[in-house]
Amino acid sequence: MGFSPEWLSLREPVDRQARDDALTQRAVRAAGPRPVIMDLGCGTGSTLRAMSGHIPAGAQWHLVDNDPALLAIARDQVRDARTHVLDLGQLSALPLDGVTLVTASALLDLMPAAWVRDLARLLADRGIGFYAALSYDGVMNWDPTLPGDAEARAAFNRHQRGDKGLGPALGPDAGSFARSAFAEAGFDTTIADSPWKIGAEHARMHEQLVLGIAGAAGEQGMERANDWARDRIAQGGLCTIGHQDLLALPSQDRKD
Repeated sequence: MGFSPEWLSLREPVDRQARDDALTQRAVRAAGPRPVIMDLGCGTGSTLRAMSGHIPAGAQWHLVDNDPALLAIARDQVRDARTHVLDLGQLSALPLDGVTLVTASALLDLMPAAWVRDLARLLADRGIGFYAALSYDGVMNWDPTLPGDAEARAAFNRHQRGDKGLGPALGPDAGSFARSAFAEAGFDTTIADSPWKIGAEHARMHEQLVLGIAGAAGEQGMERANDWARDRIAQGGLCTIGHQDLLALPSQDRKD
């Protein structure tokens, strides 16, 4: 499970536009006046950059990833950020002392159900809120449409439920499952749609996205995946990829 800095850079402007603003603001308030934020699977620091204009000065960040190269890029964003090269499968190793909010972006759909349940219980025991943005929800629409769109979507969604290193991933079920898991652990939960809208101004991202979908679909048995990708890239148009943002706050600490 890993992503190139180039892909993360291409998707970041689209991610930023897609995030639900109201939920982001609530997450910032939940972090408190002296935030100590831990970002899981931080990549190059997109969550940090998305929230940095809203959080109080002096916020502390713990950046967690299993890729030292990505962590090095993220660390350059904040002078005193602490970085942790950790396997996310070892939740008990997370240095949560003093943390006021845990965040993640584009992560939950890659994780198995047991991991999400364990995270919810761990954060419930610590009384720490959780903000997870941009979990893929299975929606993939193209305008104009082409033959093969539905087959590619179905095959890609099957691929998303495959093992990404820790067991069968939640894929498109991540948002709804995580909301239930955190609610069962004693959190007040809110979920909001955060769809990608990829148009002509994002041509390079559109191309890489289509190639990635086609590669995954081909692995799932779509025979004409490469032909579909060629036609889909040539057609262009508007692409909508569904995502969901989740905010889970311990009931006694909920702030509206």
